Amino acid sequence: MHSMQKSNFRLSYLRALKRFYVKFLTAANHIKMTEHTFMLLGALIIGVIGGLGAVLIQFSIKEFQHILWQGDFNLDTIRAIPWYWKLAVPVFGGLVVGIIIQYVAKEAKGHGVPEVMEAIALHNGVIRVRVVIAKLFSSALYIASGGSVGREGPVIQIGSAIGSSLGQLFKVNSKRMRTFVACGAASGIAAAFNAPVAGALFAVEVILGDFAVPQFSPIVVSSVAATVVSRHFLGDFPALIVAPYHLVSPLELLNYVVLGLISGVVAVMFVKTLYFSEDFFDRFQIPEYYKSAAGGLMIGTLGLVLPEVFGIGYDTIDAAMAGHLFAWMALALVFVKILATSISLGSGGSGGIFAPSLFLGAMTGTAFGGLMHYLFPAWTAQSGAYALVGMGGLVAASTHGPITAILIIFELTNDYKIILPLMITAIISTIVASRLQEGSIYTLKLLRRGVNIFAGKEINVLRSIKVADVAKKSINLIHENASFNEILDKMVNSQHNYIYVVNADNKIIGYISMTEIRQTIRDYDTLKDLLIAEDIVVSNFATVTENDNLDIVMKQFGWTGMDEIPVLSGDKKGDIIGTIWQADVIDAYNNQIFLRDMSGEAGQLVDHITEGKSVHVVERYYFFEIEVPPLFHRKSLVEIDVRKNYKLEVLLIKRTKNTREGLKTRYVHPSASTTLHRDDVLLLFGTQEDIKRFRKVQPNETLV
Repeated sequence: MHSMQKSNFRLSYLRALKRFYVKFLTAANHIKMTEHTFMLLGALIIGVIGGLGAVLIQFSIKEFQHILWQGDFNLDTIRAIPWYWKLAVPVFGGLVVGIIIQYVAKEAKGHGVPEVMEAIALHNGVIRVRVVIAKLFSSALYIASGGSVGREGPVIQIGSAIGSSLGQLFKVNSKRMRTFVACGAASGIAAAFNAPVAGALFAVEVILGDFAVPQFSPIVVSSVAATVVSRHFLGDFPALIVAPYHLVSPLELLNYVVLGLISGVVAVMFVKTLYFSEDFFDRFQIPEYYKSAAGGLMIGTLGLVLPEVFGIGYDTIDAAMAGHLFAWMALALVFVKILATSISLGSGGSGGIFAPSLFLGAMTGTAFGGLMHYLFPAWTAQSGAYALVGMGGLVAASTHGPITAILIIFELTNDYKIILPLMITAIISTIVASRLQEGSIYTLKLLRRGVNIFAGKEINVLRSIKVADVAKKSINLIHENASFNEILDKMVNSQHNYIYVVNADNKIIGYISMTEIRQTIRDYDTLKDLLIAEDIVVSNFATVTENDNLDIVMKQFGWTGMDEIPVLSGDKKGDIIGTIWQADVIDAYNNQIFLRDMSGEAGQLVDHITEGKSVHVVERYYFFEIEVPPLFHRKSLVEIDVRKNYKLEVLLIKRTKNTREGLKTRYVHPSASTTLHRDDVLLLFGTQEDIKRFRKVQPNETLV
C-alpha cells in the first residue's frame, strides 16, 4: 500500500513537472518570438555594455595619462614637463596607434562615426567585433598622449560595434540591426555626457538621419541604461562645470544671432581644414604609423607654445565658461585648435570631433562675448554665457544636428533659461554651415567616397541586381524600310508600348510609339503608301546591356521618360536580346528588399527547419532547406544562376566541417563567387513549383 502511494505521488509529481515544463517552454517561446520584448532586452544589454565601454575608455585615458605624463594630466603639470617630453609623448602615441590601424583594424582610424553611418546605410549595420577593442585602446592611448581629439566619437563607434556584434550573434534582420547599432551610438553619447535624452536624439538625428524610426523605445532604453551605468561608476554630475546663466536684456538675443552666424563660419572652416589635412597626409604612400608619428611631432610642437591644445581640453572649456579666459587668448585657440585637431585626425590618429567642436564653440563664444561685454557692458552677460551657447552652435553646425546640440547643452545646465539663445544660435549656425558646405563633418567623408548614406540603401539594392536577371527576351523589331501598314499591324498585335527600328546591320536606330502613330493616323489614306519606319522613327533613345545594374537602368528611365528600354548583349557585338520594363525593375527592387529583411533571420530559421521540410512565409512563397544537388558540387552560384534558371533565392548556406573537436556548423552568406561544397545545405526561398524544378536534378528526392 505504501509502495502504491509512493508510486502515485511520483506519477503526480512527474505530471506536474511536465505541465510546468510545457508552460515554461511556451512562455520562453513567446518571449523569444515577441518582437518588442526581444528588441527591448537587446537594447538593455547594449546599453549596459555600451555604458561600461564609455566608463572603461575614461579610466583607460586617465591611466595612460598618469603613465605618460608622470602625474595628473592638467595644464600645470604639462607646463612643468621638459620640452623634449612634450615632443616625445605625442610621437610615441601616434606611432603605436598607427601600428594598430595598419595591422589590426583600419576602422580605428579617425573619428569613426562616418564608418558607423556607412555600415548602417550600405552594410546592414555589420561592424567587425575587433573594432571594439582596437578603437578603445587606440583612442585612449592617443588622447592620453596629447592627441587633440575627443573621446565621444570613439565611444559612439564602440557602442555601435557592440550593438552590431549582438545583432550578428542573434542573426537579426537589417531593420533590427540598424536599431541595435543606433542603440549602441545612443549609449555612447548618453554615458559620455550623462545626457540620456541627447543620446537618444543623437542616434536618431545624426546616425540614422530619420526621425520616423519605427522602433524608438529600444534606443531610449539603451540610452537610459548606459546613463545608469555611467552614473554608478563616475558619479551623477555633468561632464563639464557650467556656471549659472541669465539673459541680461532682450537686446542680447541679437548678439546670439550674430554668434550663430560666426559659429557657422568657424564650423565650415574647421571641416574644410580637417579634410584638407586628410588629403595632405593621404598623398604620402608610406605606412600609417609613419604618418601618425609625424602628426604627433607636429602636435607636440604646437603644444610647446599652447599646451591647451593637448588632449580633450575640458579644463580650458571650464575656464572659458567660468569667465577666466581672455578674449584674445580664446581667439588664438580657435585657430590653433582647428589646426591641431586637423593634424591629429588627418595624420591617422584615433579620436572624435565632438569634444574639439565643443572646445571651438567655447573659444568662439568667449572671444565674441568678451568683445560684446567690453563694448556694451550694461546689457550683455559675461563671456562665460556666450561660451556655453557657442558650444551648442559649433556642435550643431559641424554635425548638422541642431536638436542634439540643444539637448546636450540643456542637459549639461539643467537650466531652461538658456533654451532661447541656444535655439537661436544652433539653428542659425546650422543653416549657415549647410549653405556654405555640402554635408556635415560626418557625411562629407562619405560623400567624398561617392557614398550618399541617405540614398545608400536604395542605390545599393539596385546596384546588386543585374539587368540579365530582370530583362524580358521579347522585343518588337521592325526594319527601317517597313511600310506604315506593317507598323500599324506590329503595334496592334503587340503587348509592348514601343516598336524598335533596326537598320540593315540589325542595329537599333530608334523607336516608334503610339504618339508618332497618332500624329499621322488622320492622314492615313494619303500616307499609308508613302511613309516608312525611317520617316517617323524617334532617334532620342537609350539602351542598356545585360551586364548593367538596375541603378543604371533607373537613371536611363529618368532621362528618357520611357517605361521600356532595349537590352543588348554584354559582349562587343552588342546583339539585341530583349527589353527591360520599369514595372519589372520596381518589382525586383521590392522583392530584394523583402528578401534582405528575411535573410537576416535565416540563420535562426534554418535551425528550425528539418531536412526536406518547408516553412510557409507569405502567400505562395516558402522557405526550403535541401542539400546541394550533386550536379552543382564545386560550382559557384554565378555559374548555377539559381535566380535566373529556377526563380529561387539562396538566402543562406549551412556548411558542416570536420574538426578535431568534432563536427562544426557555420552559416555562409552567399555571394556570386561562393562555391558550393558536397555537404552544404541550401536555404532557398520561392514557390513550390520552382523548388520542384530545382529538385529534378536530384532523382531520389520528392517535394514535401
